[in-house]
Amino acid sequence: MLRWGIAAAGKISNDFVTAIVQCLPENEHKVVAIASRSQKTADEFAKKHGIPKAYEGYDKLAKDEKVDIVYIGVLNPQHYEIAKLMLEHGKHVLCEKPLTLNEKQTKKLIGISKEKNLFLMEAVWSRCFPAYKEMKKIIESGEIGEVLQVNVDFGVPIIQNERINKKELGGGVILDLGVYLLQFQQYVFRGSKPTKVVASGVLNENGVDSSVAAVLIHEGGKTAVVSASGTVSLSCEARVSGTKGYIRIPLFWCPTSLDVNGELREFPLPKNSDHFEYKNSAGLAYEAEEARKCIMKGKLESPQITQSESIELAQLMDKLRAAVGVVYPADSEAY
Repeated sequence: MLRWGIAAAGKISNDFVTAIVQCLPENEHKVVAIASRSQKTADEFAKKHGIPKAYEGYDKLAKDEKVDIVYIGVLNPQHYEIAKLMLEHGKHVLCEKPLTLNEKQTKKLIGISKEKNLFLMEAVWSRCFPAYKEMKKIIESGEIGEVLQVNVDFGVPIIQNERINKKELGGGVILDLGVYLLQFQQYVFRGSKPTKVVASGVLNENGVDSSVAAVLIHEGGKTAVVSASGTVSLSCEARVSGTKGYIRIPLFWCPTSLDVNGELREFPLPKNSDHFEYKNSAGLAYEAEEARKCIMKGKLESPQITQSESIELAQLMDKLRAAVGVVYPADSEAY
């Protein structure tokens, strides 16, 4: 059994715990502790989900010897600090995307995980969906020919959300939505790093990006065109184009179907209910089980989203932010 601790009691943590409880065997996954900034919030979360321990602050969770792994659902600027705390106290870590705010923090965290011989995974849940694995099989089989183009967009009017709107909260669409776009093209062109990245975007009054678009050029004439918006709704789908056909992926960040040259292939979720805050959150069970399988095998990283890929994602987000002009206080700190 993998014994989970949860850092933060927000909406994504609610969905993660709900997915574990509803979709995975209790003899393999057990949520044993929750920590939040306030005792009241932790107590309420624990009561709602039947969690035996509730802590105020994250130090006690880090020191709880009955916790094997911590799922981190805090705000973006706290990812590095809380993940570092958990690793230093011997806990495996599954940390929400983006893993950290920048490349420097990401490399430091990964270094600590290797030094401590602990599992560390960026929670890019998309990679664990059955539809992604099927998409990769189709590409590798040559069914759609040589893949030369990826088009993917993600647009949701969320920029007025305080978490997205403010620089001090790690706001902006690059870290919130752009990470999904970048990881998608990375997955399709796996093993190939972009040789050129051209990006531009719009800043809001707080100096964070409200929209961004980028073209990423890979060797062999392969191109990815990505765009994210926090001000308007976009199609929120991806298209992988090859010399013999295409794959269209609705809801590309949490897909339950693929359109392959006009043929619909479906991949139902393990379970879904009204208790989730976000779309298709039952799929969070996939990444929880991926973490368990890796840890049971003694792996320090997941082959679905490797640590080197997390470093590359951080580098790409840094490039997009530099092009748009988004600078966080953490960017000037030494690690």
